[in-house]
Amino acid sequence: MQTAYQNEPFTNFSIPENKAAMEAALQLVASEKGRHYPLKIAGKAIDTEARITSVNPSCFSEVIGTVARANVELADQAVKAAQDAFASWKHVAPEVRARLLFKAAAILRRRKFEYSAWLVEEAGKNWAEADADTAEAIDFMEYYAREMLRYAAGMPVISVPGEQNECFYIPLGVGVVIPPWNFPLAILAGMVAAAVVAGNTVIMKPASSTPVIAAKLMELFEAAGAPAGVINYLPGSGGSIGDALVSHPQVRFINFTGSKEVGLRINKLAADVAPGQIWIKRVVAEMGGKDAIIVDEEADLEEAANGIVASAFGFQGQKCSACSRAIVVKSVYDEVVAKVAAKTKALKVGPAAELGVNMGPVIDESAYKKILEYIEIGKTEARLVAGGNTAGDKGWFIEPTVFADAPAKSRIAQEEIFGPVVAITCAEDFADALRIANDTEYGLTGAVYSRNRAKLEQARRDFHVGNLYLNRKCTGALVGVQPFGGFNMSGTDSKAGGADYLLLFMQAKVVAEKM
Repeated sequence: MQTAYQNEPFTNFSIPENKAAMEAALQLVASEKGRHYPLKIAGKAIDTEARITSVNPSCFSEVIGTVARANVELADQAVKAAQDAFASWKHVAPEVRARLLFKAAAILRRRKFEYSAWLVEEAGKNWAEADADTAEAIDFMEYYAREMLRYAAGMPVISVPGEQNECFYIPLGVGVVIPPWNFPLAILAGMVAAAVVAGNTVIMKPASSTPVIAAKLMELFEAAGAPAGVINYLPGSGGSIGDALVSHPQVRFINFTGSKEVGLRINKLAADVAPGQIWIKRVVAEMGGKDAIIVDEEADLEEAANGIVASAFGFQGQKCSACSRAIVVKSVYDEVVAKVAAKTKALKVGPAAELGVNMGPVIDESAYKKILEYIEIGKTEARLVAGGNTAGDKGWFIEPTVFADAPAKSRIAQEEIFGPVVAITCAEDFADALRIANDTEYGLTGAVYSRNRAKLEQARRDFHVGNLYLNRKCTGALVGVQPFGGFNMSGTDSKAGGADYLLLFMQAKVVAEKM
């Protein structure tokens, strides 16, 4: 009998024992830096001459590790391995598949500090952000395991006299999992866990910026007893093996989290029917956002400013849910801008491994250059009130940056920057603020700060986002509590961490027997 689902608690690093455990984990990770990780196909380690080198974004001269780089032939081999494993895995009882996730979650819980330390070093997350990532990975596995046990009962149907009718769920087949680098443990673990517990087999192609964490997750699933070929680890470039995997006739579904541009490309490639393909591929896509926090004149302005800063600069703004726009009604606009600027200037930027750092580095040189370009664009479009500069020469550090007086149609108010930049726009009133908030191609998260019940209800009805938060920040969705996914160009509204998510990886079969 399983206990009721509960979210994994976050770690309090002010407790000396927890602080010491994290420091020890960072030392362990330091001793393992520079290791090489091969591919894993059908349970076998396969090495290649071509490699991907992962570096520490806090100190880019430091190598975290190297991983083998797959080619198209190895991608085809991985699909065949997953297809072979699917022949038996699809018949494994849901209870047994769920036990795999429960075991993996238990292992991760015991090694929580170690995995968080890898997130600090490879992804540039500070201690709190890394701990939250690891906790969410545990949550996904625990939650989806329980959900599979619920779905094992099938869909309720009515039987008519003289017939026995039933409807049950069966898996789809071989899937490709393409995760992002910004939640390289939690999102990858959730995407893989959902597909596998539903009876599918997968090829996971990690982001090239964070392949070592994915290798560590592969080790964890193997330790939990995942049969050979059920999960395959296949790093490589999106333009080569990514396209080959998405287009492969034996691939049944693609589970993707990342940018709008890549998501749309995947959707287009998957829509083409390859020779020998006998199904319409299913695409689950979680893409970008241009998320707004609205501040009404009847709001608690201190809380609103705190929410904007936390949402805009948590993990350096590298979240699809991050607040990249603040829309403030004009009667309190100047006061809110001043509060946000002051709180932003108080943030500490530095190496992610240092306890007490609010902001670490951005992920890599490409992101660094892109964000700095947007900051220069912002200087021509709006008024810089905080930040706007680099913050170190050994890592990819950028100051948290605030622009005020940003026109609603400016580039910094419309385009996804994916970095520590927030644009503040003045609205005439609450209705105008809602109009501005909705005037974007995205629809992922949003928040409203107001004490006026009528306005909150108006936002509940008219703010067109998949995840709306009232009087709280717009980041930090919890598994099972706030199922996550958005509208429009933010993706297929998959609602990860929700009761409907596993349905995306199953199909319903009806059997009627005359008695």
